[in-house]
Amino acid sequence: METIGSFWLWVGFTAVVLVMLAIDLFVVGGGKEHRVSMREAATWSGIWVGVAFIFAGFLWWHLESTAGRAAANEITLEFITGYLIEKSLAVDNVFVWLMLFSYFAVPLALQKRVLIYGVIGAIVMRTIMIFAGVWLIAKFHWLLYVFGAFLLFTGIKMWLFADEKPDLAKNPVVRWMREHMKITDQLHGERFFVMKEEGRTIVRYATPLFLVLVLVEITDLIFAVDSIPAIFAITTDPFIVLTSNVFAILGLRAMYFLLADMADRFSLLKYGLAIVLMFVGVKMLLIDIFKIPVLISLAIVATIIASAIVLSLRKDARSPTNTPN
Repeated sequence: METIGSFWLWVGFTAVVLVMLAIDLFVVGGGKEHRVSMREAATWSGIWVGVAFIFAGFLWWHLESTAGRAAANEITLEFITGYLIEKSLAVDNVFVWLMLFSYFAVPLALQKRVLIYGVIGAIVMRTIMIFAGVWLIAKFHWLLYVFGAFLLFTGIKMWLFADEKPDLAKNPVVRWMREHMKITDQLHGERFFVMKEEGRTIVRYATPLFLVLVLVEITDLIFAVDSIPAIFAITTDPFIVLTSNVFAILGLRAMYFLLADMADRFSLLKYGLAIVLMFVGVKMLLIDIFKIPVLISLAIVATIIASAIVLSLRKDARSPTNTPN
């Protein structure tokens, strides 16, 4: 398993992640039941992106002095490309979270705790899956073709069903939990469980917020299955794969609150994400025939996402609901 990650690089990265998690847990959003404002979310989103690029700069500086400028340029571009791909695909997570909170009528002030657990769960699951994936690819190179075909299929499916809205009432996880657990009809603040008297017995009830938490963790797992193979088209170095993934995830909560009030304005973004997945899938399928340079991959992905955002905003501006009387 070849990697640029030395012992001290891993230690430094782990320390940065722990500090950022502590800030996200105890600083961003203040106390409990706090409604994160648009300005606060935009500020922290900028900070998280800035930290990721500071890390990229440090990585380049370290590699330039240890492996040479050419290697530093190549590997740093791999990190930035991987980060951009994972950050873009994470937007789909955000849209699903918005749908879940809306369906269960969870106010913004109560969403913070679920999102914290969602981010931590995503980091743990992706760490396990990344090391498992890197090990498997090192043993079975042909798995890259399987991942490529899977990403191509997923991108096509996302394009075809971009406007579909899942019926959560028929979701098998929700149905199973409602059949096997006692669940309250109402929220109880940020609590996942409450105790209720039933005759002489005290019974534990789950709250709808616990239902949302379970669904958030499951969607994190599903999206990890989609997004982790995508970065293997860029690099199989576990250090670059993991760091780009984790830095993309750490800013998810701020991104969520930033998009919470304006998700409808990015109606075409899912089509852009679908094209990104299809491009990465094709790149992976061609990896032993023609290797697309990382810089070109970065430019293509950035252009696709930027175009989807611009076209979405233009479409929203022309919408009848936004046309002045």
